[in-house]
Amino acid sequence: MFESKLPNLGTSIFSQMTALANQFEAINLSQGFPEFDAPELLKKQLNHYVLEGVNQYSPSSGVPRLQQQIGQLAKRKYAAEIDAAQQVTVTSGATEALFVAIQALVREGDEVIVFDPAYDSYQPAIELAGGKSVNIALHAPSYAIDWQTVAAAINSKTRAIIINTPHNPSGKALKQHDINALKALVIKHDLYLISDEVYEHITFDQQPHLSVLRDDALFAKSFVISSFGKTFHSTGWKMGYCIAPAALAVEFRKIHQYVTFSSFTPAQHALADMLEQQGEHVDELSEFYQQKRDVLSKALKDSRFTILPSEGTYFLLLDYSDVSDLNDVEFCQWLVEQAGVAAIPLSVFYQQPSNDKVIRLCFAKNDATLLQAAEILCQL
Repeated sequence: MFESKLPNLGTSIFSQMTALANQFEAINLSQGFPEFDAPELLKKQLNHYVLEGVNQYSPSSGVPRLQQQIGQLAKRKYAAEIDAAQQVTVTSGATEALFVAIQALVREGDEVIVFDPAYDSYQPAIELAGGKSVNIALHAPSYAIDWQTVAAAINSKTRAIIINTPHNPSGKALKQHDINALKALVIKHDLYLISDEVYEHITFDQQPHLSVLRDDALFAKSFVISSFGKTFHSTGWKMGYCIAPAALAVEFRKIHQYVTFSSFTPAQHALADMLEQQGEHVDELSEFYQQKRDVLSKALKDSRFTILPSEGTYFLLLDYSDVSDLNDVEFCQWLVEQAGVAAIPLSVFYQQPSNDKVIRLCFAKNDATLLQAAEILCQL
């Protein structure tokens, strides 16, 4: 018998729910991908570079022009002084960047603090590195972090903390008091930080995104990870990046070069053009998605679901306690099969399944799709 390194893992919930949505011809608000297309300039420039023959390996750390644009974006948004050549590494999606950062940091027996509900790639990557995830559960409706609980979980084996802000799946955005508490623990215990900021440009109600890049002392111990797929509605391109202090970037790149070596070359050039020529797209993203959040929230106002706050990302959580007694996995299966709407159960994001009756909807969809789904949900 083959001995699996990840014996408890099967097909991800995202693949399962999308397959069910396709099978039952349901409205798919489960998997987090936009229904609308990438910007025209981005597509045009990708085609341009492919036809121009820019189709071979790029430098492993990224096309220098794109690295420079990323550094300039970090300076414009967060007043961060980034040495792009030394600190920016372009990756094949944020998930690759997360995997590589974890492999670079985590050693046999190390512990990494993770906040549940958590993106499902963290724990397997930690285990493959020989480490152990220490999962701290957050709960509806606030999903606030109790930093005293975090402090109590730190011991001599603790190597790092992973944060995700704005947070998938809850839509929670960390506040300044969270950053202050996090910084104090990182410095006191000499920890490292992996900051998953893939939804950095999607925050609502005039809230700024509090990137780790804003704080020099915190950044000195951090890998900061972002996603072009989220920012430019191009999840299928699998383009992301990691910004880290030069010494950490060296270690990151040692592993990155043996995972993908380099990322999709013509896309890197197209992304550099997009950032240079239409940088305002980034600035308009929050308003764009806030409008979609509000369309869905307003359409669900008279339903029996309780709408939880969404401070960022393109996800909205619904408490269905007044709709059904089923657990969330069973409810999502019933919802797609009987009602024709696909959602994600929140318990799958927990190491120890939560009893909260909460599901996640993705509102990165056309307004007509959101309204059609809401009409169905309001009838339940």
